Amino acid sequence: MSFSILMSYSIRIIRIFFLILCVCGSYLTALVVPEWDDYRWRAVFIGSSIGVLVILTDVLLKGFSLRGLSAITFGLFVGWLGAFLITTSPIFEFPFASERESNVILVQNLFLARIAVFIILMYLGAVVALRGKDEFNLVIPYVRFVPHGVDVPLAVVDSSALIDGRIVGICESKFLGHALVIPRFVLNELHRIADSSDPKRRARGRKGLEALRELRAMKHLDLRVDESTVEDRDRVDAKLVFLAQSLKAKVLTTDFNLAQVAEFHHVEWLNIYNLEKSLRSELVVGDSIEVEMVKEGREAGQGIGYLSDGSMVVVSDGGQYLGSSIVVKVNSILPSAGGRMVFAEAEPSGGDFNDL
Repeated sequence: MSFSILMSYSIRIIRIFFLILCVCGSYLTALVVPEWDDYRWRAVFIGSSIGVLVILTDVLLKGFSLRGLSAITFGLFVGWLGAFLITTSPIFEFPFASERESNVILVQNLFLARIAVFIILMYLGAVVALRGKDEFNLVIPYVRFVPHGVDVPLAVVDSSALIDGRIVGICESKFLGHALVIPRFVLNELHRIADSSDPKRRARGRKGLEALRELRAMKHLDLRVDESTVEDRDRVDAKLVFLAQSLKAKVLTTDFNLAQVAEFHHVEWLNIYNLEKSLRSELVVGDSIEVEMVKEGREAGQGIGYLSDGSMVVVSDGGQYLGSSIVVKVNSILPSAGGRMVFAEAEPSGGDFNDL
């Protein structure tokens, strides 16, 4: 059963309990006051109406969601504190101390009013705590605590996106309009990879932690840590998808398998590879581009270079420019398994950019 369903059941139970308290309280009030014996059912109607009105007020407070016992406790404490301040104010003071004993009914009504204030404010405090947008998250290494926006879309980040590293440049450019959510179990996974005995895995883990440190340093970025524990989920992919469903967030990843799992569960995902592919410049025959010759080609005199998107550029007479950046003219473009292969020739007046 998902967390949102459990939360919905909890709120329903609180509402029913509160409504029962209102009905019983109004009936007992009629019993305490002898003059109200003939108006017991009217008192019950008034009490139940007040309860329904308060619950309708609760329904209007959608958009506030906190989770866990700590949130409920905080809401109850705030409600209790507000009720205490109100009931100890001059509003509830007896006008004349000498008439306290002679006016028993007024004393009883003030007592019942105090109880009603405590019940109503503590109820509202608990409901607001359950529905608040902010979460009580601990400040942990690499992540700073920031105020959470009300209408900011969320993106749950997995370890592959952090290890990939390109997320840093994307966030630095301010093109990503999402608040990034880093689950605690993803941080634990990164630390396990960084502490691995395998040098390659250790380097990947440290690269991910370094990317997280750079994200933390961006003041414009809304970076959050989710402390939710996902029970009955052994694999990290399943935890990520479940958390994204609970938060109504997207999944930011470079893992194709995770993306497929997210699609199966109707969770939107953001793929960095697709973003990079959409940003590739469209080359046409006759374009002039700058490329660095990094190695010799298969045929004599050929030079090989690469564009920023990884596309291979084969320059027919570029072998003499190894280690240099030159301007070449595109002759043809062929699709390949890696994207595309560009065939070009050096511009007669291109020259060697390293000699400038």
